[in-house]
Amino acid sequence: MNSDCRVTDVLIIGGGIAGGSAALKLAEAGYRVTLVTKAREPYESNTYYAQGGIIHRGPEDSADLLVRDLVAAGAELNNPQAVRILAEDGPRLLKQVLIDELGVPFARRADRSLDFTREAAHSTERILFVGDATGKAIEEKLVERLAEHPNICFLTGHTAVDLLTPAHHSTNPLHIYEPLSCIGAYIFDQHSRNVQSCIAKATILATGGLGQIYLNTTNPAGARGDGLAMAHRAGARIINAEYVQFHPTAFHHQQAPVFLISEALRGEGAKLLNDAGEPFMHKYAPEWKELAPRDVVARAIHHEMLLRNVDHVYLDLASNMPADKIKERFPTIYEKCLAYDVDITREMIPVVPAAHYFCGGIWVDEWGRTSIRNLYAAGEVSCTGVHGANRLGSSSLLEGLVWGNRAADHIIPRLPNMEHFDIRAVPLWDDSGLHETADPALISQDMTTIKNIMWNYVGLVRTTHRLERAIGDLRSLSLEIDKFYRRVKLTDGLIGLRNCLQAATIVTDAAWANKVSRGCHYRES
Repeated sequence: MNSDCRVTDVLIIGGGIAGGSAALKLAEAGYRVTLVTKAREPYESNTYYAQGGIIHRGPEDSADLLVRDLVAAGAELNNPQAVRILAEDGPRLLKQVLIDELGVPFARRADRSLDFTREAAHSTERILFVGDATGKAIEEKLVERLAEHPNICFLTGHTAVDLLTPAHHSTNPLHIYEPLSCIGAYIFDQHSRNVQSCIAKATILATGGLGQIYLNTTNPAGARGDGLAMAHRAGARIINAEYVQFHPTAFHHQQAPVFLISEALRGEGAKLLNDAGEPFMHKYAPEWKELAPRDVVARAIHHEMLLRNVDHVYLDLASNMPADKIKERFPTIYEKCLAYDVDITREMIPVVPAAHYFCGGIWVDEWGRTSIRNLYAAGEVSCTGVHGANRLGSSSLLEGLVWGNRAADHIIPRLPNMEHFDIRAVPLWDDSGLHETADPALISQDMTTIKNIMWNYVGLVRTTHRLERAIGDLRSLSLEIDKFYRRVKLTDGLIGLRNCLQAATIVTDAAWANKVSRGCHYRES
């Protein structure tokens, strides 16, 4: 990390739509931004893998109608203020940033007007999309603009280790008496294997979700709860951590990695069938059927699988859409399934639920401020309250855009009056006594253990006994991983293991504490 990046106006950790849109706005306001991502490729993020689309305002739509749909999907646990902000500010920002400034090529009709589709639990057509790779189209345009901006130092292959807080890290012991504040982070350079401090007037966490704590997930490899764990260690308030949304339909194949089969297929008429070829959603959600909220559909599939003693169900799009239309509307899903000899223009798609989205996270206010001074959070790592107990489809990209911009809006007028913390008062990272190299096999084994614990005991359906087992197993594992972390030199994998364990523990403790089934937190006992 060069010296120009080490002392900056704003440090942003994470380069998806939330972190990227905040970085762009801050840079265009004339401030220096250091944007850090652990991925080697700058576009690699949760945003890049978002298939379905992003909420806009459809032809028969209104802010009030979107509010009602968000609250209905969220089991009425939504923060009313946050929901209203998203519904009113979201469409304006989408047009201003994504359409007018970045030129994201959303699908259009023959007359060049925007093409809208509908997804589950939406009462009208309001979703914009780019085929079945909407996030990819957004992220590519965003990274292109970020990479060319002179005020942005874009660091790929760098992993945030811990947030810097004077109360924990200052060489002046009297700082322990001051309110918690954030002054940047320790950053690990994966190439040089050195750790350096990055000092910033304000820091934004935009690290995405935590799906990788589960055995089956639609999330990319980097979604391991890094930001959540760092904020927790720094003392930030975390809320709603029990609400982990499981996507109903992930591709099921013994030789294939788990990948998302977008909700948009059901929006376009695809039907869920059991192993006998029978539809079953009418038994679980007679009003909505396939278009029920995600938690309802996921549990319906789970129960149907248990009832019939099978390990997957099927999604039938071929009976409801012509082959040429399928290839045009869902080209990525078509190609991915075809690679495993499933032709979705002629055959049913084998699917199972998989961990998909974290509805809880670091508590933030309407401007993205956390409970720690000068620390902001935006996107999936944060909890604005927009999603309540269950996320409405295609709302996450819009939330990231809105709160990325709002965090920047709050920071910009305050930066001139904010001072940098003296970098000399931050202790250098000292690993001089560590000579052992982290064994990748041990890291892999511990990660697999965490994933199995979470999948079996803190998954779609939770019980008191399962949660008790999870708490005990995670505590035991914590002792071993903590000793491991303290005796070996850092690697990105070791940092991720530590964070995954802490994220898993946060989710499990929250699930244990909440005895009420609501949304995507479902307890049978």
